[in-house]
Amino acid sequence: MTLAIPDFAQASVLVAGDIMLDRYWTGQTGRISPEAPVPVVRIAGVEDRPGGAGNVAVNLASLGVSTDLVAVTGDDEAAVSLERLLGARGIRSEFVTAADLPTITKLRVLSRNQQLIRLDFEEPMNATGVGPGLRDAMERYLDTVGALILSDYGKGALEEVSTMISAARHAGVPVLVDPKGSDFSRYHGATVVTPNLAEFEAVVGPCPDERTLIERARRLCADLDLGHLLITRSEKGMTLVSADGQLVHLPAEAREVFDVTGAGDTVIAVTGAGLALGLPAGEAAALANLAAGIVVGRLGVASVTQGELRHALHQAGKGGRSVVDEDELLALISESRLRGERVVMTNGCFDILHAGHVTYLEEAKALGNRLVVAVNDDESTRRLKGPDRPVNSLEDRMLVLAGMASVDWVVPFCDDTPEALICRVLPDVLVKGADYKPDQIAGGECVRNNGGEVRVLSFREGRSTSAIIERLRG
Repeated sequence: MTLAIPDFAQASVLVAGDIMLDRYWTGQTGRISPEAPVPVVRIAGVEDRPGGAGNVAVNLASLGVSTDLVAVTGDDEAAVSLERLLGARGIRSEFVTAADLPTITKLRVLSRNQQLIRLDFEEPMNATGVGPGLRDAMERYLDTVGALILSDYGKGALEEVSTMISAARHAGVPVLVDPKGSDFSRYHGATVVTPNLAEFEAVVGPCPDERTLIERARRLCADLDLGHLLITRSEKGMTLVSADGQLVHLPAEAREVFDVTGAGDTVIAVTGAGLALGLPAGEAAALANLAAGIVVGRLGVASVTQGELRHALHQAGKGGRSVVDEDELLALISESRLRGERVVMTNGCFDILHAGHVTYLEEAKALGNRLVVAVNDDESTRRLKGPDRPVNSLEDRMLVLAGMASVDWVVPFCDDTPEALICRVLPDVLVKGADYKPDQIAGGECVRNNGGEVRVLSFREGRSTSAIIERLRG
């Protein structure tokens, strides 16, 4: 399957369900308490993170998705912290307050990268009457979102889940459910349900082979009127079984697995964002599988950006376009340097790509591990080349460059020179063609002052965009 990374900023997704605050206390320990045989931890740091449905929302926001969240909290300090954390991510949150209940909080005490204890602050929400309030809040958003994600952690906020699914389906909004428990009948009519293998087998029984798994998944889709079951299967990847007979198996993308915490949140977030953009379920699931391969390679709960997805797709050779903005580029280069890679950078208009460009870019890539190409936008190209240029738009020029095997990342710039961009990137090697002298190359001083080098590469006579245009006119 050939994939492209869509513009997730065009998607709008609502998350509803069980939210919790993940709180981390960290410090050093060097002695045992005289009161009991337990370590004494001197707390030096406190970190709060949104958990449960909150982490799904964070995953969406990291992709640039317009994200709303409705959830149940207590009237307490933990709810205030959650609202602040979500707001800092650009997530619009609406909390249904259960005044007599605490906001679900999981407090972890860590020392020397080891979790010593976890303390859970929560009370059952069942029969508290919060379900209708959450349902009513959810329904107010259905006219403005492209998908609804129901994040069920079994805490009781989704006691009206069946009604919520019906309302969304009636509004024409795809509904995705991250399930909990062994009774999937409550998710009747959902567009996508995303159990892991253990959750799926708890419902349908053991699946000793592929045939059994697929047969039972198809039967469950039919019995519950589900559009799709997306089953995550750890090292065996993911399997999408659809009511229309579609079957897609996606092998695991991760080379090394460090931590699967939160991977399910990433899967449903990316799948939901894809459906909100109108992508086919198979393509949305493939993007989710790619994202899961990234997050399980990191320690702790993580999320991914569009740039990281593009990089992963490019690395996998599956048709990824490595067009990034400046902030995404800086993040990718930072990760690249952590791997000890050497970054090469060049720039130009690249209006009509020709043999001279191809040779030049291949020579540039040979000087390091990653090649960044900065491209003049249309306005700066007109200022440099005249009112008849560029022949090709910025978007077309960048896509052509991104399709070249020698190019890793393509980034646009709007100034007459890329000096400001180069001074932010600070590549290990800055290169230009032989029609420049080293001391004339924009950004060269910044690179040299940072310990990098500036190189002038060979220039092939008679190979230029202007010459091609003149021949066409003649």
